[in-house]
Amino acid sequence: MTGFGMDGATFWVIAVLASVAVGLSKGGLPVVAMMSVPILSLVMPPLQAAGLLLPIYIVSDWFGLWAYRRDFDARVLKIMVPATAIGVAIGWATAHLVSETLVGGVIGALGSSFATSRLLGWWTSPEAKPARVGPGLVWGTAAGFTSFVSHSGGPPFQIYALPLQLPKAVFAGTSTILFAWVNAIKLPAYWAVGMLSFDSLHIAVWLFVPASLAVFAGVKLVHVMPEKAFFALVHWALLLLSLRMLWVALRP
Repeated sequence: MTGFGMDGATFWVIAVLASVAVGLSKGGLPVVAMMSVPILSLVMPPLQAAGLLLPIYIVSDWFGLWAYRRDFDARVLKIMVPATAIGVAIGWATAHLVSETLVGGVIGALGSSFATSRLLGWWTSPEAKPARVGPGLVWGTAAGFTSFVSHSGGPPFQIYALPLQLPKAVFAGTSTILFAWVNAIKLPAYWAVGMLSFDSLHIAVWLFVPASLAVFAGVKLVHVMPEKAFFALVHWALLLLSLRMLWVALRP
């Protein structure tokens, strides 16, 4: 593992930053979730980074589930839990066939268009939309697939959930619970395609502590942040992550 520089101070500083980003995202702050894999990719290949971070996501999920155990939308979960399972299965079955860059580019284009329209006030309704099954299955499948390939299932979920106008704690809790489920079912799939190795588990164990502490910091920030500011943050996070996915797809 030393070939990836996983025994030096630089690696550990970057790895701790990536694990804190994971924890804050599991605490309900969507703007930082997009940073974990790119940060860790500075010192190791992206697929290896995604594999190393998965156990940290799962442990952080436990704390997030406890923190948001009373704050979630049951209907959204009933629709999106099976849909995300389909998406993860597609990601596993097509791991060597489908271009994750192309899929990321499509999701990035849709996400950036959606976020821009919301930020500019276009095609928005003052009334909350109902959680419909059809769109939920589509965006849930997309969320499962993109989460499998790059831990970036947030944009599809946000495209579906933002028009529902859920309270901020319910929005954060529903997202946390949904992606706890997604990460759990990704574990055997990652193992099957060789993205998960016990060789890096000892490193993940050390990163559990900063990630877990960051979960509670994220929960605290969500609760003290005004509702309007929270959803402005969500929209800007969606826009930035979507633009990054689009840029990765379009660059030479």
